[in-house]
Amino acid sequence: MYYSTKRFSGYSTCFRQWRATHSHCRFLHGYAMEFKVTFQGALDDRNWVMDFGAFKRNGIKEHLEYMFDHTTVVAADDPELDHFKSLQERGLIQLRIIEHVGCEKFAEYVYYAIQERLKDTKASVLRVECFENGKNSAIFEIQSAGGHSW
Repeated sequence: MYYSTKRFSGYSTCFRQWRATHSHCRFLHGYAMEFKVTFQGALDDRNWVMDFGAFKRNGIKEHLEYMFDHTTVVAADDPELDHFKSLQERGLIQLRIIEHVGCEKFAEYVYYAIQERLKDTKASVLRVECFENGKNSAIFEIQSAGGHSW
């Protein structure tokens, strides 16, 4: 088995974790988000695990930019969702609504978004690490029966 990694960075993303009532994370705040994606698979005829040019062809880069670049991402159950929708309608934010927000859930979202777009390749996503800054990150991966692969 071979592995390769790709970093997707430079996404200015604003979000809030409305359930973090004990923390300043309940307020809108932003980060320059970065995603480190680890791919696994056999080598192709060029001796590559992943053809990094496929990210443009498969719409991966475009989708990550749409979701995370200069956007406000909120949870579908955020009690202030109507206010965010109003800001979107007024042209003040680019609203993206997903089931849950936060580094861990962003890593999971990106994992499935990329994996779905790689259906026609031999490579698969092993894990996604989401960085919200230089000190904090979260990792999502599907665990095998033997536990972590790392």
